[in-house]
Amino acid sequence: MAIAQDAPIRLTQFAAGGGCACKVPAALLEQVVADLVGVPHDDLLVGLESGDDAAAVRIEGARAILSTADFFTPVVDSPYDWGRIAAANALSDIYAMGGRPIVAINLLGWPPDLIPAEYIREVLRGGLEIGQQASCPVVGGHSITAPEPLYGMAVTGIADADRLMRNDTAEPGLPISLSKPIGVGVLGNRHKATGELFAQAIESMTTLNAAASQAALAAGVRACTDVTGFGLLGHLWKLCRASGVGAVVDVAAVPVLDGARESLAAGYVPGGTRRNLEWVRPHLEFGPGVLEDDLLLLADAQTSGGLLVVGEVPGAPVVGETVAALPAESARITVR
Repeated sequence: MAIAQDAPIRLTQFAAGGGCACKVPAALLEQVVADLVGVPHDDLLVGLESGDDAAAVRIEGARAILSTADFFTPVVDSPYDWGRIAAANALSDIYAMGGRPIVAINLLGWPPDLIPAEYIREVLRGGLEIGQQASCPVVGGHSITAPEPLYGMAVTGIADADRLMRNDTAEPGLPISLSKPIGVGVLGNRHKATGELFAQAIESMTTLNAAASQAALAAGVRACTDVTGFGLLGHLWKLCRASGVGAVVDVAAVPVLDGARESLAAGYVPGGTRRNLEWVRPHLEFGPGVLEDDLLLLADAQTSGGLLVVGEVPGAPVVGETVAALPAESARITVR
């Protein structure tokens, strides 16, 4: 039985954070995993070193297996939409590396004494629908009781081992494209606080990055990542740091969802967004025409955001360019 959109239980009220904004802060996470190196393996193509979107292992000839997992607390009150968003977000890691998802399993945490079990069915139904759109079987998974509701997926994908899109292969002098607008973090924060619905945010978060990934591969793109919990600036800085390049971002060229700027001005800023900006601020340069609100939007913690591509992709606006960096200034980002 489907649950009405105006159901009295608001899932976002059971979560301290929402969506990818509930990630462990980037600075803390990097400190924790700094020396956690696994067993060396000749077939491991992408591991922990650059903080890429998924692990990649060569399995035979030119084929590689991709593996990732992603889950988070509710970003919307509708359990069905939350399921769709979480599934699209998990699949995005595979698309960001130029892969095709081939199987996914559910990851679920639930407070059964607080939220009725029928909500679980709606969450899983949303995830299953996205899997069907991606032609990716969703089979079983694992569940636990938890103080907050949690949902996501572990996804396995397949790719051409010699055509992986990575975050450590960017070269200077190339355009940077973004396949989705930003701003879902502040809109989600407003939704959590007020209950207002933002259809444009849900549409963006439930749109698969499959087409953008295929277009990037067809264009010969070698460097790519997706924009999620660390915001556009955070993910761009990780890509630049891993590749040893700098970047320039044109604020006016970055697409922003309707209502996001107004919500930001009204104070609906996720804590994760503020942490993102403070993390990357030491690596930024910007002129007097760039406002603090501009930087907050560029650092906004996205859930199921778009692909950030080093190269041009049809339909995706160019938002900046990579530049050569002096050794002492590697990964510097200029916002203009």
